[in-house]
Amino acid sequence: MAPSAVSTNGHATADHPITEPSKAHAKDTFNSSTLASESESNRRHGGMGRTKDGRSLKVRSYPEFNSLEEERLYRKQHLAAAYRVFADRGFDEGVAGHISVRDPILTDHFWLNPLSKHFSQICVSDLILVDEEGQVVVGDEPINAAAFAIHSEIHKARPNIHAACHAHSVYGKAFSVFGRELDMMTQDSLRFYKNHAVYPQFGGVVFDREEGRRIAEHLGDGKAIILQNHGLLTVGETIDAAAFWFLSLDKTCQAQLLVDAAEQGSGHKKTLIPEEEAEYSYQQVGTPAKGWLAFQPYYDEQLAKTGGSFLK
Repeated sequence: MAPSAVSTNGHATADHPITEPSKAHAKDTFNSSTLASESESNRRHGGMGRTKDGRSLKVRSYPEFNSLEEERLYRKQHLAAAYRVFADRGFDEGVAGHISVRDPILTDHFWLNPLSKHFSQICVSDLILVDEEGQVVVGDEPINAAAFAIHSEIHKARPNIHAACHAHSVYGKAFSVFGRELDMMTQDSLRFYKNHAVYPQFGGVVFDREEGRRIAEHLGDGKAIILQNHGLLTVGETIDAAAFWFLSLDKTCQAQLLVDAAEQGSGHKKTLIPEEEAEYSYQQVGTPAKGWLAFQPYYDEQLAKTGGSFLK
């Protein structure tokens, strides 16, 4: 996806103050009760939640915040970490690709990367806040116009979604050429069981918001969409989940390409997972809390590797 600059003003406006959360904004803020209740269910049914002598084990779950400002900082820190993780896995390609997270105070605004900063160098202080018209409210650098065209329409269409990831990963764009959904043939592929779609056309570089709307329509209520001849896009209730879905989707595309090639070369037929097992297993691997939890080791890795430098 080729870049283009969107104009900036670099300042908060009187209509959109950056430091004063209103009650109207607060009531629309992401409610973590869904993830919290799901984590409790995980403790009861899914995980090894107790020691042999009956003591409870600590299970990580989405944090509770004392203020919207605290949650804003959390989202920005995990957004910056997600960029670093993407860089480590080669999901960068020039200035293509972008990850966004909704602001919990100004809920029609979202944070993005500046246009020409490498993913591996992004820190919290580099992040750009834009409104739904593409105007920069915080920051003094332009953003990717294609990022705005796609992400603004997804955030608008899906109020429950607070993050979106798009990149031109090698296996993702290779698999996208076929314009088809994934086969449910591995446990990891079941994260996307009846929860991903295909955008079955290549409309060129996405600068038109109408194209963004069409992508959002094809995505529907899913967590991922394969953009034909283009790449992958994932969404989530948290930046953590959206980023992990992308990591997993790219690996799943890689596995599918390998299996399809091996099937053609060997003549052996692949075995798909039956519907009943796929539906049951999705609840173990594909829910929002599972996506959030699965990203935490990657976040910890970035803290250890960088000494937390991306937090500044």
